[in-house]
Amino acid sequence: MARGKFISLEGLDGAGKSTHLAWLTALLTQRGIDHIVSREPGGTPLGEKLRTLLLNDEMDLETEALLMFAVRREHLAHLIEPALAAGRWVVCDRFTDATYAYQVGGRGLAVEKFAVLEQWVQGRQDGLLQPDLTLLFDVPLEVSRARLAGGRVLDRFEREQDAFFERVRHAYHVRASSSAGRIKVIDATRTLDFIQDELAQIFAKLEQG
Repeated sequence: MARGKFISLEGLDGAGKSTHLAWLTALLTQRGIDHIVSREPGGTPLGEKLRTLLLNDEMDLETEALLMFAVRREHLAHLIEPALAAGRWVVCDRFTDATYAYQVGGRGLAVEKFAVLEQWVQGRQDGLLQPDLTLLFDVPLEVSRARLAGGRVLDRFEREQDAFFERVRHAYHVRASSSAGRIKVIDATRTLDFIQDELAQIFAKLEQG
C-alpha cells in the first residue's frame, strides 16, 4: 500500500489557516482521498491535555519546548505514523515548523537544542519525518492583529507583544528558505479565490507526485 501524504498548515494566528484547512479537507473529500485532520499541540488524548497546559500555564522556555516535542512524539506514534502507513493522508494544523518559529524565533530557544529534539522525536533511518508539504500562510502582523480583534479570550501566546510576533514571522521565513521547497509561502492577504487557485495548483502537483 502506498504511503499517505502529510500536509501541515502554518502561519500567525489570523492568517486564515482555519478557513484554508476547511477548504483543503473538502477538496480531499471531493477527490475521494481518505484522510484525517489533526492539530498541534494536541492530536491525541494526552496531547490535548498537554495543549491546555501549554496554552494557559506560564512555564520555563525549555519546559515549553520539551512539552511541545512530547506532544509531537505522542502524535506521531499514535496518529500520524499509523495513518500514513495505512495509506491515509494527514492534514495537520501546525507541526515542527511552528516550534521553530515560536520557541526558537519568538522566545530565543537555542537552535542547537531545537535540532537535538527534532532529531530525537522525528529521526528515522531515512532521515527526519517531515510533512510532504507545508503551507505557510503569511500576513503582516497588523493584518493578523486586525483579524483576531473581536473580544474572544486570547491564550498566552496570542497575548504576546508585537515584537514577539515579528520574530515569529521572520523565523517562519528563515525556515522556509532552508526547506528545499517543502514549505510554500502563501500570500494570505489576497482574496480567497486567488489563494484557493494557488492551493489547487500546489495540491495537484503533490497528488501527481
